[in-house]
Amino acid sequence: MSAPLLQTRDLQLAFGAVVVADHIDFTLEEGERLAVIGQNGAGKTTFINICTGLIRPQAGQVFFEGREVTQLSPRQIALRGMVRSFQLPQLFVEHTVRDCIRIAAAGKKGGLGIWTSLADAVPASAVDHVLDMVGLSARADELSGALPEGQRKLLDIAMALVMRPRLLILDEPTSGVSSDEKHALMGTIMAALDEQKITAIFVEHDVDIVSQYSTRVAAWIAGRVAADGTPEQVLADPEIRKNVIGE
Repeated sequence: MSAPLLQTRDLQLAFGAVVVADHIDFTLEEGERLAVIGQNGAGKTTFINICTGLIRPQAGQVFFEGREVTQLSPRQIALRGMVRSFQLPQLFVEHTVRDCIRIAAAGKKGGLGIWTSLADAVPASAVDHVLDMVGLSARADELSGALPEGQRKLLDIAMALVMRPRLLILDEPTSGVSSDEKHALMGTIMAALDEQKITAIFVEHDVDIVSQYSTRVAAWIAGRVAADGTPEQVLADPEIRKNVIGE
């Protein structure tokens, strides 16, 4: 039997008296669409930061494709195939949309040298394909800093997609996006994930988005996984409805 795509064992982390990772044992299988929910401060983003190397746990281990990555840097983990996007898009705002994707792709390939231009380092077809997947082809030659928030989010995700990850972790992909645009944004993201057969974790507060786009939900309360199951199971749990959803 193959190892889970992502696995954590007994993750522990506290900031003073505040426990943000309380002995977390967790597995994610290939092909899942996992929504992570919880109130602010519950430990959701801390869990993501530990898995992607931005924070080191005080105890415990993280495994990706069966190999331990706990002590690796974020870049090393990304090169192995676990890539993330951020709640606030991390763009090269003085570069065009196309060049932002080229820079991300060149970072994956390692093909950008002092005498190599961005255009030569990354095949145009690869950039054009990702632009088409996220619906940004028409804005490819505009400065990324001029994009509206929804398209800034899509560009940040496109920069992750061009690295061809096995696992993409999305930190609040719909935050800052108008309610009218949320479903269109998530539909675009999910179609791209399906096309490239990428497993995904996404942190989300909108219950409708969680219900529609996840195959599994994990609810965090006080640094622990309080519920883990199908969207129907978790979102109907009385403890989750009271302490996470706020009903």
